[in-house]
Amino acid sequence: MEDVLDVYTRPYDANRPVICMDESPKQLIGEVREPIPMQPGRVRKIDDEYVRLGTAEIFGAIEPLKGTQIYEVQPTRTKTDWARFIKRLVDDEYPNAEKIVLVMDNLNTHTVGSLYEAFSPEEAHRISEKLEIHYTPKHGSWLNIQEIGFSILKRQCLPERVESIEELREQIDTWTKERNNGQHKVNWQFTTEDARIKLRRLYPEFE
Repeated sequence: MEDVLDVYTRPYDANRPVICMDESPKQLIGEVREPIPMQPGRVRKIDDEYVRLGTAEIFGAIEPLKGTQIYEVQPTRTKTDWARFIKRLVDDEYPNAEKIVLVMDNLNTHTVGSLYEAFSPEEAHRISEKLEIHYTPKHGSWLNIQEIGFSILKRQCLPERVESIEELREQIDTWTKERNNGQHKVNWQFTTEDARIKLRRLYPEFE
């Protein structure tokens, strides 16, 4: 916990940007009956009955000190999916960075080993050398700022029902462009000093 909190106190450095990464599932749901559109004096009406059309996985990353958010929608959440998203961060989003300071939870797919399952040893090593990884502790996903990003995304962008991955990608891409244009930075307030007071039950006691 303190390791992640210390990372969040670092000043902005374009050569070593702090990026928080996470992923979240989204249920794809279709309508059984066509909704009745909104009319003057009447709200839009949606039938309670629906049909399940599978799930999609949303990979997300946020740079708190710059306000940049990056999202990608995939049909699965395999090691290869994660590896390709990380490669995108390294090669496309931050090609000039000396290191990407990557904060994420310790999901079994979130490892350097996943890079070696997706790419050649030379390519996997090249990508891993660009990463400085910091894991949030078990049961401590709230320390990952991307959790805030997903909360805002779901409130502002995603309706209750989305039928297809294509529709989901289009909605998220549009929202992300608008959000990034506003440069909404994250002002993280919880510090190591706060943790030692508010979460002192987690620390050993010494006499």
